Amino acid sequence: MATTRTPKKGKKPTRHASSTKSSGVISINPKTNAQSPAFPLVAFLWPAKKSTSQWVLLPLILMVVGLFRWAVGFWGYSGFQKPPMHGDFEAQRHWMEITTHLPASKWYFYDLQYWGLDYPPLTAYHSWVLGKIGSVIDPTWFALDISRGIETPLLKVYMRATVLVSEYLIYMPAVIVLNRRLGQLQGINAWEGSIALVAILMQPATILIDHAHFQYNTVMLGFVLASMSTIFAGGYLWGCVFFVAALSFKQMALYYAPAVFAYLIGVCLLPQPSSLRLFSMAFITIISFALVFAPLLLKSLYETTQRPSLLKELEIPSLFTSLPLTIDTKALYYGPALQLTQVIHRIFPFARGIFEDKVANFWCALNVLLKLQNHPTPILQRLSLCATIIAILPACMLISLFPQKHLLPWSLASTAWGFFLCSFQVHEKSVLLPLLPMTLLLGTDGGLDSEFRPWIGWANTLAVWTLFPLLKRDELRVPYTVLSLLWTYLLGLPPASFHLYTPKAKGLSTPIKFLHLAFYAAMGIWHLCEAFVDPPPSKPDLWVVLNVLIGASGFGICWLWCTWQLILRSGVMEEYFGIRLRLEAEGKVKLEKANETKETGTGKGKGKDGSVALRRSTRESRTPTPAPESKPHSSPTKGKKSR
Repeated sequence: MATTRTPKKGKKPTRHASSTKSSGVISINPKTNAQSPAFPLVAFLWPAKKSTSQWVLLPLILMVVGLFRWAVGFWGYSGFQKPPMHGDFEAQRHWMEITTHLPASKWYFYDLQYWGLDYPPLTAYHSWVLGKIGSVIDPTWFALDISRGIETPLLKVYMRATVLVSEYLIYMPAVIVLNRRLGQLQGINAWEGSIALVAILMQPATILIDHAHFQYNTVMLGFVLASMSTIFAGGYLWGCVFFVAALSFKQMALYYAPAVFAYLIGVCLLPQPSSLRLFSMAFITIISFALVFAPLLLKSLYETTQRPSLLKELEIPSLFTSLPLTIDTKALYYGPALQLTQVIHRIFPFARGIFEDKVANFWCALNVLLKLQNHPTPILQRLSLCATIIAILPACMLISLFPQKHLLPWSLASTAWGFFLCSFQVHEKSVLLPLLPMTLLLGTDGGLDSEFRPWIGWANTLAVWTLFPLLKRDELRVPYTVLSLLWTYLLGLPPASFHLYTPKAKGLSTPIKFLHLAFYAAMGIWHLCEAFVDPPPSKPDLWVVLNVLIGASGFGICWLWCTWQLILRSGVMEEYFGIRLRLEAEGKVKLEKANETKETGTGKGKGKDGSVALRRSTRESRTPTPAPESKPHSSPTKGKKSR
């Protein structure tokens, strides 16, 4: 006899690729019942729908997305031929220069006016490794001081290759594994998961920032995804290790920290408190941070012990002097303490102001009306802290009270949007952090349908549009246009396709359709004005300011949408209304009993003709007469009052 296989607990049964019920990737003709691709990306992967092995499909996907990344690298980069400071390309190269030629005790102190190192130690170690490898190829690339501003073609090829290799070693495996875990968790078949994987890896903002503008953001994002993947698998300790690695590579990973912390606290307390799990995660987190900082601090201790004069060459940071402690300058711990405070001082540059460049967040938009730069920095810091706490509090409370795996991407997106909109010292490139968990939702159940896909596509299009002023300075208009239009075309989204916004299209309500279309129209009109209309001489930054205002309002809507979806999916609304209905029902019962008692009390003393007697006689007449007992021994309740 055939047996039915039951799915494991906590997992949905996986849909087959040929199933008629799919997450929005297949259109079915109601007359002929014929299946067709719902948007172009599905059409490209349609031949792999039935029989193609994932071992064949996955390498092809990685080769294609890698080709686009490498092609973007042929264009310019941040600071190309723009002395004296150049740009991010020169900053990354300079860090390889100082880490390979200077003692570790000077890494965070050396010539801070010229691209001083301001990222955590894992970035420094990464720069050291890449600098050592590059010096073997050509020592002139990273010669101390004399290599500043070098822009040889072979160096450009090497630097572009380091970004690509770093991404394929860390980010790509993390995306693949997490996308597969999300599919298994929510019952998505491998073919639909491959469609979502291509959409995630072809995200235009990530490619343009890392492979065109030039940065290593995908290393940090890869560690975050690895942390999420291990958490989904139940490996909470490894999740802590990977998240510490993300924080130790770029401090921007703090955007995710409140949600991750709240989720881990939730799994420690619910359904039953587990002090062992809580202390284990706390211990592993502390040990991980200690291992990251240990090479830098121990090397500094060794160098300052061998050469005490090094301490006199280091400038004492303001954070060190503000400590409420008396520190002996001749003590053994003085060198590591000085190094640690300098690292923290460089990582969190509160003295720079609430923002440096024009970025589409709340403070830069508010600066159009109120010149925030004229207010004291401590006041702005407190305002920013309060606003950020308010923005991230709903997501953190929900994920701690309902620590469910499928809610984690929504919580990460909500807290990251809150940080981007309200936190201190936000850069344009930080928009990659809230975009990542939102884009990952394409790999969840319903992520590619006509409701979620327009929202995720709209957020990505708006984000890459706000990056245009930055990309324009780097002469990256062509890669921006090609990648943005290609991504929207593949997913069947505006401006390449408007079929999801027609009156007959299902998924989005009519007000939401008008809202999205209004933003698309504003972005298109803005591009035309920026290209053909010169701003007035009195307002040379007019188009950039409009970009900030439109982008900030759109990102605020993204935060609201992610937070609202998190509220709906957590079940807190159903629980709230369920409690309300139960309380109302209990209240009605109590009210009826109270009224009956009151009526009984007021009718006491009336005769048989009174209303109370009438109601009693009515109840007695409705009471059925008990049937006569046939045998004395047949009833076990003989002698008791009959019901």
